Amino acid sequence: MTIIKEPTSKFIKVRCPKCKNEQIIFGKTSTEVKCLVCEKVIAEPTGGKSKVKAIILEVLE
Repeated sequence: MTIIKEPTSKFIKVRCPKCKNEQIIFGKTSTEVKCLVCEKVIAEPTGGKSKVKAIILEVLE
């Protein structure tokens, strides 16, 4: 029997502080994530969990 581990990262619904656009991002990004509307950086990679620079609305399962 093989045990499958649950993923440790989640998707996060965030709101851009500049233009209020809502979008879903990955919790452990490997590149900068920009707002799709105004192109403000809303998440930066840190080698683990992302440094989110936006308002976190919801953590999706």
